Amino acid sequence: MDCMRRTVAALFLFGISFGYVEAAVVVYLRAIYDPVRERLHPGRNPHDLFPLISPQQLADAGPDNPRRLAIEIGREAASMAMLAGIGLACGRTFYESVAAFAIAFGVWDIAFYGFLRLMIHWPDSFSTWDILFLIPLPWIGPVWAPVLVAFTMIACGLIALRHGGLSIPGRSWLGILAGAVVIVGVALLLTVTLTVMETVL
Repeated sequence: MDCMRRTVAALFLFGISFGYVEAAVVVYLRAIYDPVRERLHPGRNPHDLFPLISPQQLADAGPDNPRRLAIEIGREAASMAMLAGIGLACGRTFYESVAAFAIAFGVWDIAFYGFLRLMIHWPDSFSTWDILFLIPLPWIGPVWAPVLVAFTMIACGLIALRHGGLSIPGRSWLGILAGAVVIVGVALLLTVTLTVMETVL
């Protein structure tokens, strides 16, 4: 039990600290791209991330912007690798590593929004829409959606870790994968729909 407490404490410490780092990066990114949004969409709310800036608009705003976008996508991939790394370090088995990853991911995501709220008073509410991720395409959705998923990941991860990782049958893995596909599919569909609406309007 002491070992589990140390593991959970380490995961929470990592997730909270990583959430702060992620929020700080977003503050810097907004300082770079908010002037671009203001030029493209004058008079919009400073905290409104939409309409999205298209890759062509980004390139037209400055030659360094496409390179910055590529760097940001690489940073997001590195974030996932870091979370996977802490999961591997904290788990003695594959299932414990998955549980540890889920805990770290959930804490990181919630801390990220918490620190953003403290730093720049955003999001305005849980119903505020955000660009959630850029890989493989931009995901969009209300803030409550990733926060709800994050709380679920933490709860399931803690239960699984307490029981040694909980070996998951193949049929259950299919259910997990199907749920993940639905989440990703809905987020991508929302992104495509919003992009089409912005283009038409």
